[in-house]
Amino acid sequence: MNIDDYILHHIDAEGEYLHELWRDTQLRLSYGQMASGHLQGRLLKMLVQMIRPRKVLEIGTFSGYSALSMAEGLEEGAELHTFEIYDEQEDFIRKWFDGSQYAHLLHLHIGDALQLVPQMDVTWDLAFIDADKRQYVEYYQMILPHMRKGGFIIADNTLWYGHVLEEQPRESDLQTRGVQAFNDWVAQDPRVEKVILPLRDGLTLIRVKD
Repeated sequence: MNIDDYILHHIDAEGEYLHELWRDTQLRLSYGQMASGHLQGRLLKMLVQMIRPRKVLEIGTFSGYSALSMAEGLEEGAELHTFEIYDEQEDFIRKWFDGSQYAHLLHLHIGDALQLVPQMDVTWDLAFIDADKRQYVEYYQMILPHMRKGGFIIADNTLWYGHVLEEQPRESDLQTRGVQAFNDWVAQDPRVEKVILPLRDGLTLIRVKD
């Protein structure tokens, strides 16, 4: 047993529905490893239970695993709005959302979050960024003015498999450059508190100051 297996054997189970979603993601979608998975899913649920948000924004739905994990922690009357830019994934996502007991809490939007979110005029309590790494700074700049004071932004993949340590990433490696730019931007932003967790390939927790 390795350390990852040990951890999974000593935390809450992900539940049968999420496990089936994980398996279906690996079978039917390209880059199935992008789904949050058991450990991160349980962390997202617990963070939602701690923060107790009424309005949750997710940028980057992929297969819906992270959205359903967060939905487990939501209180009745709360809402989670998730944005996926690739419309070819809509049927897959809607099937799993509609079959879930949390379907009434979930709102799927297909399109570019950078264009759609500002049109909603919503104040968010919690935002989860897990989409195109090249646009992380743009997502952050777009979200922050719409966050409530004391709200939280969570950004995934912020260590990018260790590539953030590269002083001179290849010019074509726009993903690494995007994550590095995001980390540098947030680190110097006096409006927020921040901490990076070395979970999977990095998870940054950002709190908007009161």
